[in-house]
Amino acid sequence: MLRHNSTSDGLVVLVVPGIGNSGPGHWQSLWEQRHPGWQRVQQRDWDRPVCEEWLRGLDAALARLSAPPVLIAHSMGCLLVAHWAKRSSLPVRAAFLVAVPDPAGPMFPPAAQGFQPVPSEKLRFPSLMVASSNDPFGSVAYARRCAADWGSAFVQVGAVGHINADSDIGDWPVGLDLLERLLKTS
Repeated sequence: MLRHNSTSDGLVVLVVPGIGNSGPGHWQSLWEQRHPGWQRVQQRDWDRPVCEEWLRGLDAALARLSAPPVLIAHSMGCLLVAHWAKRSSLPVRAAFLVAVPDPAGPMFPPAAQGFQPVPSEKLRFPSLMVASSNDPFGSVAYARRCAADWGSAFVQVGAVGHINADSDIGDWPVGLDLLERLLKTS
């Protein structure tokens, strides 16, 4: 279904990048190139994220959509989705959450503000949390804890760093397979 450029099944997708906005070699960007109907959240400042400001950006993007979307979040985008879900009742079909960072961890960007405390409420939509065993921004244990709190299914995909362009995974076919699995349950 997702391996082609077609979105004829009515799938509405909103890509939710983390800090830096997932550059051209990032799997989120590569997936968007294959699926031109997908949309991306826009933020005023991708390098100095402020949770409250990013929440407004996510709300604005969701307000423009024609149907409940699948959220495809990476890194800080996962934290944003959790904060947003706690405050909003807008419908979401599902959330694909990849490489959640630990705001209390030593590698969390000091420029990021307002992402703590991390919500512990269960998400009201199906979700899948994907983690790497050697992610410098968040441990597998942290990702499992978030998945448990948020009611997300959990998959650990091996040692692929932060699951980003630096991980040398290209358009990440394993991720597409996992996304398809999530969509079958939502």
